[in-house]
Parts: sequence; C-alpha cells; structure tokens
Amino acid sequence: MGLLSLMYRRPKHVGKEQFIRLNTTLSENEKSNASLKSGYSGPSSGIPDALTFDRIINGGTCPPCTIRDFMNYLIYIEHAAENLQFFLWYRDYVKRFNEINISEAQLSPEWTQAMEDEATAKVQKDVIDKMRREQKVVSIFKGTDFEKGASEVVVEIKDPFSTPPSTPSLNETPSIFSSSQVSNHHIQAQDAFIAAGATQPFTIQPFRAEITRVISTYLADSTPRQLNLSSREQKSAIQALAYTTHPSALRSIARSVEDTLRRQAHPNFIRWSICNGNPSRVTFAVGLGTSIITLTTIGAILLTLSRAPRGWRALFAIFWVLGIATLIAAQKGMCVVLHGLHHRHVRPWELFETPSPSPSPPNSFDGSELEEQGGRGREGRCFDAFGAGNSYEDEPWVVRYQRRNVVRRVFDREVWIREPALRRIQDVIFVQALLGALLGAGVLTAVFVSAPAGRFF
Repeated sequence: MGLLSLMYRRPKHVGKEQFIRLNTTLSENEKSNASLKSGYSGPSSGIPDALTFDRIINGGTCPPCTIRDFMNYLIYIEHAAENLQFFLWYRDYVKRFNEINISEAQLSPEWTQAMEDEATAKVQKDVIDKMRREQKVVSIFKGTDFEKGASEVVVEIKDPFSTPPSTPSLNETPSIFSSSQVSNHHIQAQDAFIAAGATQPFTIQPFRAEITRVISTYLADSTPRQLNLSSREQKSAIQALAYTTHPSALRSIARSVEDTLRRQAHPNFIRWSICNGNPSRVTFAVGLGTSIITLTTIGAILLTLSRAPRGWRALFAIFWVLGIATLIAAQKGMCVVLHGLHHRHVRPWELFETPSPSPSPPNSFDGSELEEQGGRGREGRCFDAFGAGNSYEDEPWVVRYQRRNVVRRVFDREVWIREPALRRIQDVIFVQALLGALLGAGVLTAVFVSAPAGRFF
C-alpha cells in the first residue's frame, strides 16, 4: 500500500436511508460493477486497496480488520450478522454444488431469470387478489353492525386438490442433528411453503435437507437469523426453493445481501475500526483537548493584560498545538496517546475472553481456524451457518462491563494494531490533526502577540 494523501477522508457512515437512496440511483450495470469493485472500496471513499471487502473475506488482513472482527462488528455494533453468515454459507454452497455429480445436479435444474420474473409477478398478483377479497368483505358488511370488524376478517382459500405434505425422512438429514431439531426445521419450512403458495418440494434433490435448514434459519418468519427481506423477495425465494435446490434459486437474495455488506456494512466497519479508543476514552480526550485550549487561552489573556513582554505570549503556542491536535483527533475517534504507541483499546466483548493457547496467524484467519481453536465458544457459533440467533444480551461480559467504572474504562487494556494499512490511515489522520493544530495555534499566537499590553498589573 502506498502513501495516503493528506487530503484523506474517512469513509462516510452509510445509513439505511442513504443506502436505499444509493441503490435507487444506481443502474443494474453500475451495481454489478460496484459489487465487483467492493462497493466503492477504493481510495476515493477512504478505503485503501489493502482493506477492501474481498481481502477481508479472503483472510488477507490482520487484526483488527479480519473477518472475525467484521463478524463481531456486525453482531455487537450493527446488529446484522445474519447477512455475513448467509453470505459465507452461500459462497460455500455454490462451491459444493458445483462439485457434485452431473446426474445429481440434473435433479435440480437452474432457476432462470424468466422463472424468477414469473414467480415475482405471481406473488404480486396474490397480494392484489388478497386486498381485493378484503375490500369485498368490507363492502358486503358496509352499513351493517359488522362493518367495524369486517376489515379484520382474513379470507383464506386453499386448493382442495392439493396433497398434504409428505412426512420428512430423517435419512436426508445429517446425523449431527437430533430428530426434534430436524422435525422443527421441516415444520417451519413447510409452513413457509404454504404461506408462499408453493408446492412441497422434490425431496430427493441434492442438498434438500440443507435448503430446508436455510429456509427455517434465514427465510421463514420469526426465524433466529431472519434476513431483512421484503415479503415479495421472501415469497419469491421460497417458491424458487420449492422448485430446485440449485444456487440460482437464491441468486437475487444473495446479490442483495452482498450489496448490503459491500456498500453499507463494509465502509461502516472500516470507519469504526479507525477509532482506537473506546467511547469513554474518546470523551475523555475531547474534554482534555477542550480544557487545554480553554486554560491556555485564559492564560494568554491574563498575560496580555499584564506588563509582561510580548515574547512570553508565544510560549502558549505549544499548549494550543497540544489541545487542538488532541481535540481534532478525538473528533475522529482517535486518542493521540494510544496512536503514539499504535495501540487500540480492547473491545468490551474481548475483555473477559480466555486467551487461546495458540493464536492464529493474523493474515490467514478463516472460519475453519476458528472452529479448531475456539469453535465451542461464541465466535465458533457465529461462524456456524445454522447456529442460534445473534442476540448477545445474555452474555456474561455485558453485565460485567456495565459494572466497570468510568475511570477504568478510560484506561482499559490495550493491544497493538497489527494491520499496516490501518496504522497508515491513523498516521495520516494524526498528521492532519497536527497540521490543523499548527495552523490554529499560529493564528491564535499571532493575535495575542500583536495585541498591545494592557499593563493592568
């Protein structure tokens, strides 16, 4: 990675509304190109090539910018870890599906774009028909005593010729799952098929049991890791999965999830990673910088009003530089003291962890290594595609960290920043803060030195 320009700017925070607005303004071709280029993850957006989305996912970065750190950020900060979990599963699923025998693959034909458009149109038509039926019920009871409750009537029409769902076979499900878990997943998937108006799937298709778990984990309503999808996207995907287990059935959802990761979660993660201090330390740094500037200005005013020679007023420039540099850096989430050591504060969820006896190399982390070294812990479950929900409120560290007093949080444990690209970004931000401080201190010094002495004391 080359040297960054002094005009460098951190990635802007991409909120939900901004992401939706960006999605509507980009054409399909631009979205495809943006996805290939890690969603504007270039120097112009504040993300250097060494920290692109693809490098993080492929294990080409060091802490605190590894895929493990990205997953923790999505769990504890952005609360959207299901997107990365689904993305990693889908990428692995495509690879495994392409490795099966041709005879097996022929059982699951490709879900074409024409099929997807037809399924989407059918879902929209069903929604319109349902609205019309509800309006018809309301009009029937209009003017009667039942008018008020008519709008709450739900008209459900079932196909009298549909066959009941077949009893799922345990032979198609890996033995690592208990029979109760298998039954629960099948029930949830069957309910999802019925709600989407889809027929029961062809059960001898390859990976059918795994697709059933995907539906009961990411797609069905009230699932532990339900993706943030519209009703149209959800029902269209379920109808596709009722027809085939080919990866193309999840193509539109995978594209949407990847866009969210690349163009929203990834820039926000890099912006967050640049901050080397916790909120308590940053607040302390802001207060310290403000106090230094205030006290230095008061001292300069008093010296100006005295009979002391003008040359003494120039000494206050040193303290203005310290105060302004501290304040500018703190406004960007950085503590100059931690930066001088190239350290960062340990995250709250990392404070109370038991260190691994053999830590993984910083530039070769992936989910399999985590499974080997700490797979039984929280992080191992996070990288499990079909694990429990991502809620962390019941984890022991939450209560323990809340009981931690403010002073202790300000001086929490520190670790060295191992990612060179991140250190270079912080170096540039520190230089920017220092240059801004020199400029501000120069202006203040010139004003006070040029002012005539008050000679009041």
